[in-house]
Amino acid sequence: GRGFAFRRKQKIERQYRKLLKKGRKVHSQQDNQFTDTYPEHLKHLYLAEEEMLKKRRRAPSDSVLSEEKLNKAVDGYGRCGYDCLVIVRIWSTCTFSHRSVVTEGKFKKKTSNQKAKEEYEKIKAERARKREEAEKRKQQREAAQRLYKQKKMEAYKILSKKTKRGQPNLNLQMEFLLQKIQQNT
Repeated sequence: GRGFAFRRKQKIERQYRKLLKKGRKVHSQQDNQFTDTYPEHLKHLYLAEEEMLKKRRRAPSDSVLSEEKLNKAVDGYGRCGYDCLVIVRIWSTCTFSHRSVVTEGKFKKKTSNQKAKEEYEKIKAERARKREEAEKRKQQREAAQRLYKQKKMEAYKILSKKTKRGQPNLNLQMEFLLQKIQQNT
């Protein structure tokens, strides 16, 4: 009954227990990280500064509530000892990551990839604009050519009419010339 499957099962259980222990250690370190690093008499200053940074990023209603909590905790009890731990507990319940501060700074300076993308977008927009302008010019040219051909065709029809005997119709030609002169003046 204790073959390879049983040993595999035990190995997996050991790895799982090890993982759980690591998870507990990480959580305990996260709780202690602010109580260990700051001197006891300056904790309230550091925490107030962190709270102000959070307030800038958060919506107005949320920041007012957290500011009130912080002020009550600091003003109501004192500046050191157990009260600072209370502030640490309030602060640790709020979600704040140092990554968000770093990323805001990163976006101010553009990477070469971002610059290249922007350059590409500019070139692409310029090409699209030129293509649209060329299309407009082409349509205008075609419209002008159609109008010109239409006028030419009308003039040709009038000037090429013949009498019954096959002679050019001078009356129509004179009327056409008269219309042309009247349009020009």
